Amino acid sequence: MLEINGISKEYKNGVKALQNINLTIGKGMFGLLGPNGAGKSSLMRTLATLQLPDSGSITFDGIDVLQQPDELKKVLGYLPQEFGVYPRVSAYELLNYLAVMKGISNKSARKEQVLSLLEQTNLYDQRNNDVATFSGGMKRRFGIAQALLAEPKLIMVDEPTAGLDPQERNRFYNLLCDLGENIVLILSTHIIEDIQELCTDMAIINKGQVLRQGSPRELMAEIAGNVWVKQSGSLNVEQLQRDHKVLSTKNAGANRVVYIHSQHQPENGFELIDPTLEDVYFNALMQSNSGGLCTSSNVIAGE
Repeated sequence: MLEINGISKEYKNGVKALQNINLTIGKGMFGLLGPNGAGKSSLMRTLATLQLPDSGSITFDGIDVLQQPDELKKVLGYLPQEFGVYPRVSAYELLNYLAVMKGISNKSARKEQVLSLLEQTNLYDQRNNDVATFSGGMKRRFGIAQALLAEPKLIMVDEPTAGLDPQERNRFYNLLCDLGENIVLILSTHIIEDIQELCTDMAIINKGQVLRQGSPRELMAEIAGNVWVKQSGSLNVEQLQRDHKVLSTKNAGANRVVYIHSQHQPENGFELIDPTLEDVYFNALMQSNSGGLCTSSNVIAGE
């Protein structure tokens, strides 16, 4: 069990990256969803003991994370959003070196685990090639492999599917699903599909604050009966935004598609639909931002 209580962090430039974060995260896959700049990476770095918060406490399975960072690192696997690699070092050599640093002292056991992880991340055939020459997607897969060394009990992955093609992403989904049953696994992303495909519990974060927490199904149920859609080539989006709570808009050929949150039919032609996790996300962000139109590109690209 990971317990986060009252965590706050303000940087020297005045940015309040985290504001009184409170989360309780049990075993399984937990999704941390929010736009770029929401505070996700700041929270992940704090949990990984790479930076200290200004206030608050963190405990994991009896470990006081802030007071016993070395104890946490023994059970932690972490994939940051950005990571570097040594030049002229093969994937096998680098992963083996990192395994030594993680405390896997038995040579044969270490070799077996390193080769197994390279196989799981589809890098076995590239094991003798320099990691510095890998494509962006291959480097992400290598990062996933190093995060899994020493069978961690807490795994945190920050934007793990960035740079992965659809086939690689599916492979990553399957790998996480196999891992996520018996450990605490936190997936930080701005891609709703990642959360929807993988996570049984989640939180939406923006401006350093937790906006909503619950299972995707529970959060969608909260706004059931309140999401309406209309598709037309003559929609006046600006007027609709002035008159209603527009969650998002999409282009569909020559038509615009508008989604509105309302307890009643907004206008003639709008149809009631079952809410999606995307609707939940936009609704939470709008409440946080006190209005404003969202588009689908905000979710996928994090813009």
